[in-house]
Amino acid sequence: MALLGGERDQEYHAYVRGIRDGGTHLRPSMLFQQLLASAASLLLSVRAVSAAAAAAAAAAAVDFPEPGACTGDCFAHDPALVRRASDGAYFRFNTGNEIGIWKAGNVTGPWVYQGKALPSGSSVKQAGNTDLWAPDVQLVGTRYMMYYTVSTGGSHTSAIGYASSPTMEHGSWIDHGGVGISSNSARPYNAIDANLIRAGSSYYLSFGSYWKNIFQVKLNDEATAASGASYQIAYNASGKHSVEGSFMWHHDDYYYLFFSSGACCDYDKSRPAAGGEYKIFVCRSASVKGPYVDADGRNCTDGGGTLVLASHGNVYGPGGQGVLEDAAGTILYYHYANTEIGLGDGQYQFGWNLLGWADGWPILW
Repeated sequence: MALLGGERDQEYHAYVRGIRDGGTHLRPSMLFQQLLASAASLLLSVRAVSAAAAAAAAAAAVDFPEPGACTGDCFAHDPALVRRASDGAYFRFNTGNEIGIWKAGNVTGPWVYQGKALPSGSSVKQAGNTDLWAPDVQLVGTRYMMYYTVSTGGSHTSAIGYASSPTMEHGSWIDHGGVGISSNSARPYNAIDANLIRAGSSYYLSFGSYWKNIFQVKLNDEATAASGASYQIAYNASGKHSVEGSFMWHHDDYYYLFFSSGACCDYDKSRPAAGGEYKIFVCRSASVKGPYVDADGRNCTDGGGTLVLASHGNVYGPGGQGVLEDAAGTILYYHYANTEIGLGDGQYQFGWNLLGWADGWPILW
């Protein structure tokens, strides 16, 4: 961990105390996963699974790759990863305490904490406006936009806000309040976990969690406000409807909807049955608006989803994912609990893998 000094050092340690479970837990450096000699052995694809037991069985049959290297402060929860266009610097943003910012010269680190993106919280007037969740950061025109969640644990009363910055640096973010997407007991969705995608000249925001899962809405030309009615693009009627954390990515002729499914948190307090923890799934569509289907053709609004990454080895409950076009190739990034470090929410680690494609479906290296 780099020593920051002065107010920023005090702020860093206050941040750690606020988001972690009583201590500093740094993930040790890991050697970068070497590409396997046989390309055929890399091109593993797990077909659609929806029930937790089936997911656990499928995961057990797959040799998932270990996360890529991470040095410095590798704590992460619902990470957003962005490579600055002007100089290639990497920025990582996390859930909690007004959205923490980390910076590095490479995706592998060393990651250094910079401070809070929104130290005064959000101007959205509702509970949770100083404990912001699930940042999504995208370049829109000449400024970086951050979409964030205002909510409290287990609540249906939620809202999506946004902030902007020309550089993503600490101290440069300006909050603008809500984007016009909120939820309460009268809504079918929970307005959390926003993600922006551009399709042609239009912007779309996906969002949602428990209740009726993932919805999408078109935004205005500035990507600052909803400009139409929302519609459902993913839903699993089984169990607790634990589908959330959507992230959309365009590749070749398809739009890919990545999402997390399963119990996300509190593994140190109540560990779910095998297969019930977070996992990463994907569906795809030729249209940004759907319908999205999995590799077996099952609609994503009917419990569809092809498994991308699940627990393996010391990696437990990977999720909160995103995709980045890196200098070294496309990568899938996520958080996970390293069982050698601990299962507390404040101990989650930053993970990433190279992402490739086989028969039009994502695979990890």
